[in-house]
Amino acid sequence: MPRFQVAPATEAQAGAIHSLVRSSGINPTGLDWRRFLVAVSEEEALIGCGQIKPHADGSLELASIAVQPAWRGQGIARALIEALLAEQSGDLYLMCQSSLGPLYEKFGFTTIGEDQMPKYFRRISKLAGVLDNLRSQGESLLIMHRAAR
Repeated sequence: MPRFQVAPATEAQAGAIHSLVRSSGINPTGLDWRRFLVAVSEEEALIGCGQIKPHADGSLELASIAVQPAWRGQGIARALIEALLAEQSGDLYLMCQSSLGPLYEKFGFTTIGEDQMPKYFRRISKLAGVLDNLRSQGESLLIMHRAAR
């Protein structure tokens, strides 16, 4: 029996979502609690989160997938991703560290080139600060896509 449940976020959880995303080193922009699903422990603690984030160019992003360090490796990210993907039948994009590419491939995402990216992702992929930070950690930025189902 799972030790956590996945459910839509509540306004009361907005602060915990912000804290978890920031502490995970994820881009903290566009954190509207109304788009989030959260994983909550039996003790009602927020232990994970994720969202489908819309962009001005019309693209949708699987984003802000974060799990509290003590809860990692217990299927929480997978449960959040599966629940978020179940809500979306159209094209989805995501940005992740290159080492996470194999994880997202399990969910049907594939790495794409700049010529296949919506405008938002082309712009982001060119931001030198993000790329330099990843490179200093031995990582590169992947932009991935899952076709409509």
